[in-house]
Amino acid sequence: MEINIQNLIRKNILDLKPYSSARDEFEGENGIFLDANENPFGELNRYPDPYQRKIKQKLSTINQIAAEHIFLGNGSDEVIDLAFRIFCEPGKDKVLTFSPTYGMYEVSANINNVELIDMALNNDFQIDLETLKPYLNDANLKIIFICSPNNPTGNSIKTVDYILENFKGIVFIDEAYIDFSPEESFRNQIKNYPNIIVSQTFSKAWGMASVRVGIAYASEEIIKFYNKVKPPYNISQPNQNAILKILDDDHIKLVSENINLILSEKKNLIQSLRPLDLVKKIYPSDTNFILMEVENADGIYQKLVEENVIVRNRNSVIKNCLRITVGSPEENKKLIETLRKIKF
Repeated sequence: MEINIQNLIRKNILDLKPYSSARDEFEGENGIFLDANENPFGELNRYPDPYQRKIKQKLSTINQIAAEHIFLGNGSDEVIDLAFRIFCEPGKDKVLTFSPTYGMYEVSANINNVELIDMALNNDFQIDLETLKPYLNDANLKIIFICSPNNPTGNSIKTVDYILENFKGIVFIDEAYIDFSPEESFRNQIKNYPNIIVSQTFSKAWGMASVRVGIAYASEEIIKFYNKVKPPYNISQPNQNAILKILDDDHIKLVSENINLILSEKKNLIQSLRPLDLVKKIYPSDTNFILMEVENADGIYQKLVEENVIVRNRNSVIKNCLRITVGSPEENKKLIETLRKIKF
């Protein structure tokens, strides 16, 4: 299926002349810098690399993907928001999501005045292709957002390949939890599909949530538009330095060990939760969290809060469900002990 990305871009973005910062004109690290009106004194007085070149080169080496196919955002939320700005004409175009899912797709659609088609997942939290098919030929449907593994359900979505083969708009695959999943990342498919954007993050498996750095893997053409519309210095130098630190070999090994520990703890946690009378169902999970149906989500949530154990109450999204992040062994033990004490 032939896809012309230029035809998907908003005209004003095609015509946009991007802001050019001082660090666009001079990329060196050494010299007497009198070009950016910076204060000459201090330790944090210089503007950061606007394109985070060192991080991209590290990711390029680790994942065997050219740096030209990588964009770094101020969290995945910026990666999501910029997709709306690049592809969706306010008041005209549409995006499609599958609920329940990550709430920022809807928030970003509302902020950007873009119609959102909210299609419910089936009882197995999978996409109903027969319901989806009529939308795939809508010329104003610019982006389909797929969170896989999905938040808050925890499962991987099985029908992504079909959508890639049959949709001519942008397929945005949010893989925030892919490092915990046995499934292969779709970032390896960007060479086969010019319309794919694969979003990942340093917030989950890498343990860098406070740093706020998200990643997009896409065609070089799409990445150029991301760089065209992003704020000049969207990731601070302290945050870039923090990411560079964890991308050295010793930290990568530690991250891998932590992932394995989390997955082991998830297995133990599920085994401890199943016998509890208040637990009705535990859904399959390819993530670092568990979605659990209970008898009284609101009541159990409140009793946990009273013991300073904070889970996520998803009752308003999926009836009587709690979402529980896998914690440390000590934290998980405290959770189980607290749940065992709860009576109604």
